[in-house]
Amino acid sequence: MLKHCFGLVVIGDCLANGQKTTPSQHSWLVRRSKLHSDRPFVELLGLVALGLLLGVSGQAMAQPNYNYTTLDGPGGGLTLTFAVGINASGKIVGYYLDAGSVHGFLLDNGSYTTLDVPGSTLTRAQGINDSGQIVGYYVDAPRTAHGFLLDNGSYTTLDVPGSTFTFASGINASGQIVGDYEDATGTQHGFLLDNGSYTTLDVPGSTVASAFGINASGQIVGNYTDATGILHGFLLDQGVYSTLDVPGSTRTNAVGINAAGQIVGYYTDATRISHGFLATPVP
Repeated sequence: MLKHCFGLVVIGDCLANGQKTTPSQHSWLVRRSKLHSDRPFVELLGLVALGLLLGVSGQAMAQPNYNYTTLDGPGGGLTLTFAVGINASGKIVGYYLDAGSVHGFLLDNGSYTTLDVPGSTLTRAQGINDSGQIVGYYVDAPRTAHGFLLDNGSYTTLDVPGSTFTFASGINASGQIVGDYEDATGTQHGFLLDNGSYTTLDVPGSTVASAFGINASGQIVGNYTDATGILHGFLLDQGVYSTLDVPGSTRTNAVGINAAGQIVGYYTDATRISHGFLATPVP
């Protein structure tokens, strides 16, 4: 039976529902989830897709008027498909699992293109900008993860100098890329790649940091863990870090930001239930 998946919220459901993956797929998918939380994706992501679609948080949910289209990746025998990024032209990126491996994909005008970085055993496309540049990460035969940029059909590997793995998560219209990496000591940091130069993003007082989204103004959002082990969202704007904690939350993660500065993500409340959120700047 095919599993139909929509947006971010289904990632945890799909991975936790008993579907089979190969040991290599399982290792990297689970490791990726644990980089940002010690709890399963299904609990952490919660209602983030609803937050993205409805634009509400802590309010009674309205019934939006949407036409839903199921997206199943190219080829036959599929079990899992994840759509995770879309640009202003409606080009969609994501990844799918077939019988053998994990592949990225681009969906453009109804046509799927499989994205496999040459020499990779696993490829995941994570973000696309309005120029059609795509970022994500891949795993090579030694099972090392590298970020990648796909631009005009050419793949460029993205490895933060001195890192043991690199994940690219977001790209804006200027081609600035954000993500996270692990250094030789096993410590995780966020990064910004701008005009070929890497900048490490460490929130003051953090022990772990990850960057997930960047808008056209260069504002960056992500998460960090403090010295007590609590997860917080953050906004980096013109060199200044701001902590993002949803009131009453025990954990907050910011994953996307648009041109208006609106931020989406998910949080966990005191009863360990996860919710999506939309944070809108107050004039």
